[in-house]
Amino acid sequence: MKITILSLFPEMFKGPFDESIIKRAKEKKLVDIQFMNIRDFGIGRHKIVDDTPYGGGPGMILRVDVTAGAIENAKNPKLNKKEQKTYLLSPQGKVFDQKKAHELSKLKHLILVCGHYEGIDGRVDKFIDGKISIGDFIVTGGEIPAMLIVDAVVRLIKGTLKEGVTASESFSSYNIEHPQYTKPRIFKNLSVPEVLLSGNHKKIKEWKEKESIEITGKVRPDLLKKGK
Repeated sequence: MKITILSLFPEMFKGPFDESIIKRAKEKKLVDIQFMNIRDFGIGRHKIVDDTPYGGGPGMILRVDVTAGAIENAKNPKLNKKEQKTYLLSPQGKVFDQKKAHELSKLKHLILVCGHYEGIDGRVDKFIDGKISIGDFIVTGGEIPAMLIVDAVVRLIKGTLKEGVTASESFSSYNIEHPQYTKPRIFKNLSVPEVLLSGNHKKIKEWKEKESIEITGKVRPDLLKKGK
């Protein structure tokens, strides 16, 4: 899989993709992550990428000609629409979730466009396949959201993690994962649940399912409703 990230600040990505699981996926050649500086497609000698908004308003808006030029340059003409998708990181997008992460992990080429300033000229919609938000809050730009999405997607690529690891994680179904425990068995009078020490796989499975449902009901009852 190839992931191309379009950003005005590609240097922000130094470090996060050079450690842990993503690093191993890159070394295994399961994923190729590339960065393109949107400013390289800027206008004129000064590489202008933004301008004031028509109709007035605060801040600066990324130009559609500049952004579209970067997107078109990033696309692989040999891939069809099912194999290659372009998404803009934007508060106007649908909120990213595990289902979307699975969907994106099946692509051959994923292009992520990082917005900045007050946004991007609305005509950019004609050059992308959709918009993705990471929640109901605002961050400075799309770079950190892009990092989160890449991490969530790469770990789902076949071969990145051991088979079956992601199947029972939180949000893989409509429940949050049950609590996990390890040594020491007792710490400051806090004990590991006895059922986990019983060796009875049926009871352990039932306990995990019960805990998962209870936790989901307390903190994310909306997920239980989705699963019905």
